Amino acid sequence: MTEPAPNDTVLDEIERFVGRFLVLPSEHCLTVIVLWIAHTWATPAFYVSPRLIIDSAEPGSGKTRVLELLALLCHSAKLTLSTTTAALYRRIAAAKDRPPTVLQDEADAVFGKTNNPQTEDLRALFNAGYKRGATVDRCETEGKSIRVREFPVYAPVTLAGLAGKMPATITDRAAAVIHMRRRAPDETVAEFRERDAALHATPIRDRLEAWAEDNLAALEQCRPAMPEGVRDRPAEVWEALLAVADVAGGKWPDKARRACVHFVLQSDPDALSFGVRLLRDVRKVFADRDRMFSSDLVAALIGDEESEWSNLWGKPLDQQRLAKELKRYGIKSDRVRIGEGQARGYAVDGPGGLAQAWHRYLPDAMDTRHSRPSRPDAGQDVSEASHTRHEASQTRPTRPEGVTEETPPDQQLFGSETPVTPVTPAGDDDNVTQIPTFNPHRRKRTRGHFRPPTGPGRCPDCGWHVESQGHADNCTPANQETAG
Repeated sequence: MTEPAPNDTVLDEIERFVGRFLVLPSEHCLTVIVLWIAHTWATPAFYVSPRLIIDSAEPGSGKTRVLELLALLCHSAKLTLSTTTAALYRRIAAAKDRPPTVLQDEADAVFGKTNNPQTEDLRALFNAGYKRGATVDRCETEGKSIRVREFPVYAPVTLAGLAGKMPATITDRAAAVIHMRRRAPDETVAEFRERDAALHATPIRDRLEAWAEDNLAALEQCRPAMPEGVRDRPAEVWEALLAVADVAGGKWPDKARRACVHFVLQSDPDALSFGVRLLRDVRKVFADRDRMFSSDLVAALIGDEESEWSNLWGKPLDQQRLAKELKRYGIKSDRVRIGEGQARGYAVDGPGGLAQAWHRYLPDAMDTRHSRPSRPDAGQDVSEASHTRHEASQTRPTRPEGVTEETPPDQQLFGSETPVTPVTPAGDDDNVTQIPTFNPHRRKRTRGHFRPPTGPGRCPDCGWHVESQGHADNCTPANQETAG
């Protein structure tokens, strides 16, 4: 076995070797690959083995080359295009305390299949197997009896495939999702010959094995400090990689934390889940409004033909799909009033409002909604509502407290209505009053158009009951009868 070199020198060798054959989107991608390779040699020291995702928009972008390099340097690596769940957990169980490194190529073909029990079993294995001690139960026959056997599934895993096909539950357990791109004509790399590369990789593997043996206790005891803002699941999956960097020393602690910040806090917005992307875009549409109709919200979301909401699996987002997706975050539609209109919609505040979901899933977005008034004009921009109320308060005449203004005699309280004809007393022998010419049904208007009440015996023009009321004075049929 080769004598171990200084800790940081081993990682430097991996970096130089891998970097010769790859064109990566950023230096942070190479940092993650180096640290991930090293951690596979010390998995017994860690509680969590982070997943590594390699994807691309098109084939021929270098995903398989990354896996080939990992296969040369990782501990007990197994590169596979197709495997069964049973074969995989039996292979892991056979390795006991030194699990193999699983390199799954063309994962998009595996997880792109729907309603496939084998796919679901494999996804569950990759999900559970990122933590030490995870097992799956299987029934085995022994003679005439059946017993339940536990199979350990803890193992480091890298998956490669086309973008958009990885299950969210797996990417959530990944330290990084590296988006490979097809190499440009002016980007050059060293010629890769697997047999020659394997010869150069062998001494590096030997030094890695020695390094892991010498530092296993230090790695197990290491509790690396996380960059500010990295917590919960991201902190859990990055712990092993930061521990490798801290034990290695040199430039690696700083490089590792810059890579961690890049992938956790400065990640691509498209890496967000479907639901969180919807919450993000709903918040953008709402701006400073406090409520919106569902129809208006959907229209704004699908208004941009380039947005994903204008074409979801062949059809645009509709109100039913919007309600279904938002309900998962505790957001419920209700009848809301905006101006004189009333329809189903969404409000920012309240138990079923959007604010609580924005606060939980988009905390940075809530910083832009400062000190909103509790009751702004419904559906109106908050700044405009405040300005309108301020102007009204400046122009409104003042009066002493406790004094009611006297209405001038020539001012009509209801100027838009036709005055009612006064009712005059009849003679002593005639106990009949005049029928008012004001038609009370004319107050029932819809968007400025009079719609008379309908029914048996009613005039279709004025809405009066002909037998008991006759016709209104301005009713066209009555005028025609008078003219006749």
